[in-house]
Amino acid sequence: MVRAWALRYPTSHASAHSSADDQLAGAPNFGRDNEAVWRDGFDKVYELCWLNVFGPKLVETVGRERMLSTPAHLVEELPNGSVLLVLRPTAADFAGEEARVAQARAHVHLRPELDFDTVLRTLRERSAALAPVEPRFHPDLAPLFSRLPFEFAISERQRKIAELNAFRPSEPEEWLPAALPSDVENPERVLSDYDDLSEGLVAALHTKVPSIFDETPESLTDLDFYFWKERFPTRYLRDLIDSHTAPALGAYLGRTLVRRLGGTWVPRQKLEESQVRVGRRVWLPFLRARRYMQSCEALLDSSLTQFFREAERHRG
Repeated sequence: MVRAWALRYPTSHASAHSSADDQLAGAPNFGRDNEAVWRDGFDKVYELCWLNVFGPKLVETVGRERMLSTPAHLVEELPNGSVLLVLRPTAADFAGEEARVAQARAHVHLRPELDFDTVLRTLRERSAALAPVEPRFHPDLAPLFSRLPFEFAISERQRKIAELNAFRPSEPEEWLPAALPSDVENPERVLSDYDDLSEGLVAALHTKVPSIFDETPESLTDLDFYFWKERFPTRYLRDLIDSHTAPALGAYLGRTLVRRLGGTWVPRQKLEESQVRVGRRVWLPFLRARRYMQSCEALLDSSLTQFFREAERHRG
């Protein structure tokens, strides 16, 4: 099939390989700016892939005899002057030691100015970066962290999994051993205001976070993911976050504690002192929401998901 394609659609260069490995290799620019890429194209063998089609011009630049004598599983001259080169019988083990040695040997053959040991060391480093890492996330954050690696380039995912495995969030500090007494004149009205804040958040985000209607732990995880993916604390004005988003989020978080953990609101004049009593502790959802929205790092270190799970453990 590749032969037929290469003859039907002549090309200067084409390849088939692991996209993750390609990314680590710097394809398609290989360290060049866009102007150089447009001007020069694939004017030398920057990288050798599992399957390669080299056009006639590149073959002549390298040297046809040298190209045809490349140590590889298959080297075939095509009728239009191109060369089809397949490194190994299968691409499945491209990151294995034997495949990397074959890749380095063939690359250095085509580019004699390269150093074999240097090329092989680079290939081994890429293999190490792509080696599967078993997820071992913090239990509270596993539902959130299991989604994060897929937001990165495929070549970065294993490294990100390792980083998330090592991540340990701070213990929630937004709680008190005993409730501060309510100091508001009309608690029912204040609680109605909290409901309005929470419903405002639902109205604003329900199309992007559909589960927000449910007010469940899973809803909180979906919100954590949404705010992290959007890099919300850095994308929006700080005044808007502090005056609208954080209070609405605090109200929503508190309402979830009330609905799912049987909590009871203890409203205070100062919003960040308002509490939800769950078991033997009282929790400060507005304070948590404010700290949560301070930075993108805080979205993970002070997640809504972990806050809920900590309150759940102390329900008593």
